Amino acid sequence: MSPQIALATEFAFIVVTAAIVSFLAKQTGQPTIVAYIVAGLLLGPAVFGVVTPGELTEAMAELGLAFLLFLLGIKLQLSAIKDILRPIVRISIPQMALVCLTGAVTTMALGFPLWESVLIGLAVMYSSTAVVVKTLTDKDEATSLPGKIDIGVLLVQDIVVVVLLALLAAGRPDSVVDVGLTLGLILLLLSLIALAAVVASRYLLPVVFKRIAEDREAFLLLAIAWAFLFVFVAETLALSVEIGAFVAGLAIAQLPYSTELQDRVTPLTNLFILIFFVSVGLQLEAAALVVYWQEAIIAAIVLMVTKFWIFFLLIDNQDFSLETTFLASVNMIQISEFALVVGAAAVAGGFIGEPVLGFLSLVALCTMSISVYVISYNHQLYERLSPFFRRWERETDRDVDERAHTDHAVVIGYDAVTRNVIPLLAAYFDDIVIIDRTVDHVTALSEAGYTAIYGDFRHAVIRKKAGLTRASFVLSSTAAVDANKALLGDVGPETTVFVEAEWTGDALELYDHGADYVILSPQLAAERLATYLTWYFEDRSRFTTALDRDIELLADPTQGSDLPLHSQHREESDAWSVDRSGGTSDE
Repeated sequence: MSPQIALATEFAFIVVTAAIVSFLAKQTGQPTIVAYIVAGLLLGPAVFGVVTPGELTEAMAELGLAFLLFLLGIKLQLSAIKDILRPIVRISIPQMALVCLTGAVTTMALGFPLWESVLIGLAVMYSSTAVVVKTLTDKDEATSLPGKIDIGVLLVQDIVVVVLLALLAAGRPDSVVDVGLTLGLILLLLSLIALAAVVASRYLLPVVFKRIAEDREAFLLLAIAWAFLFVFVAETLALSVEIGAFVAGLAIAQLPYSTELQDRVTPLTNLFILIFFVSVGLQLEAAALVVYWQEAIIAAIVLMVTKFWIFFLLIDNQDFSLETTFLASVNMIQISEFALVVGAAAVAGGFIGEPVLGFLSLVALCTMSISVYVISYNHQLYERLSPFFRRWERETDRDVDERAHTDHAVVIGYDAVTRNVIPLLAAYFDDIVIIDRTVDHVTALSEAGYTAIYGDFRHAVIRKKAGLTRASFVLSSTAAVDANKALLGDVGPETTVFVEAEWTGDALELYDHGADYVILSPQLAAERLATYLTWYFEDRSRFTTALDRDIELLADPTQGSDLPLHSQHREESDAWSVDRSGGTSDE
């Protein structure tokens, strides 16, 4: 069999097996990341040995992590993290030092030599960028406050691991001076790449993307080419390709086209990230895994518990709310995939042997697998454990600003659905509270005179701050069924609740949970079109007024916050009644 056919066959095995295992995982409610790792174990030398880790899997796995960081960079507005940048640095540096010390002491107690214990400590002090970002992205929590804290810490860790890998690649240093020179060179190169990205995002990218924004294929191709340019530069400078990809995405994130690009890049990212997690399983050999399997299980338990408490105490010290502190901490208990990378580099440099790498691999696999479930059910864990953690709660938390609201309206999310509704609600409610996770939206709405809360309404502290139990009317523009069911369980018995859903089955389920009306956007769009057509043929002035209003909202999404209530809005609100059967009837 020719090498090309062999590579294609292995790739087919990987994709098909991962698809089957992930399908079974979905049917049983298990996370797909665990399914991908299991697929790698089944295909790799640990079980059947059908696929051998090689250049193809290694290259695609590295590209998978790079694309994941590129997508993360696209989603991350600098303005969204500037307020928490200082706390992130104060959390990440002592966290790595304390976890490194914990790892070294634990492995020494388990019988490892001092030098190996120090290297193990250096390998386990990171959390998994791939696991945390992928799982939070799947839950739509990557841009929540706990998500931003975690991602900020992960980025600092990525920079540190770049430095460590460069130092390991240089071999055993002759003196402290050599270490200092290497460290200085790496930091200088990182600074130059970041500076180039900042300059390009301000002067080059806006012009180029504006010219091709209408061409969908060229638009995506240019974005990917931009990512590969920074990957190439980072690789050429012996830096992490993940850092290069993230900086490339961060430069694009500052453009108005970043949201459109996220949808285009996500499917490609999902394919490569599948290969990445499968490759984690492929790299694990049965012989190396079992040498220190008992020590690995003990170390995994100790590290997960210790990492949680280290993160919890450090984040709590920065005056974040109890819920934010708990969620941000419990998300980071795993050992990073970089433990395998650092371990492999240490083996290549002659610092440790293969059995120690097997130990690191098993610790990483155990903690990553467990943490996927922990992150997936982090809110439920908080609800169960919050009574114990109340002793750390205080009134000075930086993301809590209590204010009593009564008989008010609460709007969850500021988007195309809600921005047209807010002016209408302003005619009926003196107090409107809007919850959103975009800093610019919160700022604009606050300036317009509304009570705008920055945060994720899935957090109990945010729901409490908005006064959901005392609200008269609640409108949720998220289509997440679990989130809306939690909302329906949190409101008062007299509260009228409108929620959004994507599918008819979800809508019926939400009606069963007490929703007064479920918004199905296609259905509403069809009804609205019929209304506009009627106005167009029978009342042209009314149609023109409505059109002018819609264009004004499209031109400036924040403008709706201070628009007066149009007469036709009042007439329409009187003309339509809503019942729990899910229909609308003309009175």
